[in-house]
Amino acid sequence: MFRRVDDFKTIWQQEAEKTLAVFAAIPDAAAHQAVDDQHRDLRRMAWHLVETVLELPQNLGLKVKGPVGLGPDGFIATPPPPTMAEVAAAYHAVSDSLLDHIGSWSNTELGRNFTLYGETWTGAFALYVLVSHQTHHRGQMTVLMRQAGLHVPSIYGPTKEGWAAFGMDAPKV
Repeated sequence: MFRRVDDFKTIWQQEAEKTLAVFAAIPDAAAHQAVDDQHRDLRRMAWHLVETVLELPQNLGLKVKGPVGLGPDGFIATPPPPTMAEVAAAYHAVSDSLLDHIGSWSNTELGRNFTLYGETWTGAFALYVLVSHQTHHRGQMTVLMRQAGLHVPSIYGPTKEGWAAFGMDAPKV
C-alpha cells in the first residue's frame, strides 16, 4: 500500500517502463495472438491498459488525458489502433498524464475514501489496484507472447532467454 504519493509515482514510472518493454516486444504480425476468439488478443489487452489508466483515476477525481476520451459510460468506445507502436504511444501519453495529475494530490488523499465499482476504496488502495491490474494483464500478455513464439523481455528477473545476458545457462525445467 502506498503511504506517500511520491512512492506511487516512483513505482508507476518503473512499472510503466516494464509495460512499454512488453509492448515493444510485440510485432504487429503477432498482435492478434489470443487464447481463442472469445478472449482479448495482445493488441486489445494492451489497449485495455490504456483504457484503465484513463478510467480508474477518473473515479479518484484525477482528470487523466490521452489520445482518446471516455464515453458517457466512463469507458473508451474507441477500438485499439492498428499498430502496437500507436498503442504504446497512447499508453505513454496516459501514463505521463497520470503522473502529472497525481502530483496534485497530497499524501492525505491516499487515506480518503472513494466509491469504485460498488465498493469503498481508499486512494492508496485504488492506486495499488491500478498497479496490480496492470501487472496481472502484463503477465497474461507474456504467456500469449510465448504461445506466439516471441521473445519475452526480462521484467522482474531474467527470462529463459535473459540468462544469456549474464553469461549463464537458463535453469533447467
